[in-house]
Amino acid sequence: MAEAVRHDKTARQLRLLSDALDSGRLGPVRRLVNTLAPAEIGNLLESLPPGKREIVWGLVDPEDDGEVLVHVGDEVRESLIADMDPDEIVAAVEDLDIDDLADLVEDLPDTVIDEVLKSMDRENRERLEQVLSYDEDTAGRLMNPDVVTVRADTTVDVVLRYLRLRGELPEHTDHLYVVSRRHQYLGRIALQALLTHESNTPINTLVDDEQPAIDVGESSEEVARQFSDHDWISAPVVDDNNILLGRITIDDVVDIIREQAEHQAFSAAGLDEDEDMFSPVRRAFRRRLLWLSVNLGTAFLAASVVGRFEGTIQKIVALAVLMPIVAGMGGNAGTQVLALMVRGLALGQIGRSNATTLLWKEIRVALINGITLGVLLGAIVFLWYRDFPLSLVIASALTINLCSAALGGVLVPLTLKRMGFDPALAGGVILTTVTDVMGFLSFLGLATLVLLH
Repeated sequence: MAEAVRHDKTARQLRLLSDALDSGRLGPVRRLVNTLAPAEIGNLLESLPPGKREIVWGLVDPEDDGEVLVHVGDEVRESLIADMDPDEIVAAVEDLDIDDLADLVEDLPDTVIDEVLKSMDRENRERLEQVLSYDEDTAGRLMNPDVVTVRADTTVDVVLRYLRLRGELPEHTDHLYVVSRRHQYLGRIALQALLTHESNTPINTLVDDEQPAIDVGESSEEVARQFSDHDWISAPVVDDNNILLGRITIDDVVDIIREQAEHQAFSAAGLDEDEDMFSPVRRAFRRRLLWLSVNLGTAFLAASVVGRFEGTIQKIVALAVLMPIVAGMGGNAGTQVLALMVRGLALGQIGRSNATTLLWKEIRVALINGITLGVLLGAIVFLWYRDFPLSLVIASALTINLCSAALGGVLVPLTLKRMGFDPALAGGVILTTVTDVMGFLSFLGLATLVLLH
């Protein structure tokens, strides 16, 4: 529901923006754009063709430029940066949080990176270099080194005076982290606890040591899962020696979850989630050609199966009319199972311990659906052609193909995962081939055996 509301809002904003641009009056465009949050501006920029995008980008408040760049895909970001002077880029990114700057810095021209590093103080420059030293899609790249730490051997009064002296807290600060003299993570203290206890209360009596720290090498997917499971707003990040390195906050995790959803949806169609919707025709052509070529090759495999039964089809023309039904139903059934499997694998819910149980369950579901729908389809075919053996053949073929779809829907993503491939990217095309081949083979093979002998 919330997602639908967000999409409707984006569509409305896009319509108002397009009308204002078409009118040629930039004043209303500027006012509209600067009432939006950076993430909303980024979403609108991705929705505009290059000409209009360039105009709107020029009207964005310079103070928001850096945040907007964080919230657009790689290709759109590349095109926006290309329209900026080096000084504008430096001004846009110099006030970003370290974790956001780490996301952007590799997309910046080398000369601009040098200027950005020069504009930073030594502490922040070292923090940025530390974050960039970790692999992408790990906790180390997600974390922000800007954390507020306190010692266990102090009191509430000392901590509150320290916070007042500090003057401000990092965004999404709900806890302070307690560390030892060696900066090892000991636990956390809620801001609420500091405000509701007497000033002479020892900090070590308020420490919550139940929240585990996240290892700096943990994958971003696992980080997102832990935040979801525990409803965290923030979490500490430590190295192998339990040294506190930084923290991850919920806003970064929401971005991970959204990116995972986009990756899954786009990968199923063989697309890159960072692809610009209005990218040049030549670039889009090159990217999609490989995927379509793979599909073409698998289509020939299915066609070769049909070719084996060319004589049967010539003798019984009704087979040509009916065989797409069997293949299509198998494809749909397989896609349902594949979607469940890809989701389960992404969430870590499927492994060796339960794969066999899941496979047996899906085969039983497919068998029941196959018999039920097979009887219905057989009855329709009998009323259509008045041919009982043909009805029996198509009912049996449908049941066989639905079971094949269930088998493939479970085994294909598991096999791809074990081989190191992305099931969301390659699973669909392989499974479609399985259901097409088995659909044609079972229907035409049974027809040859039953109807021509």
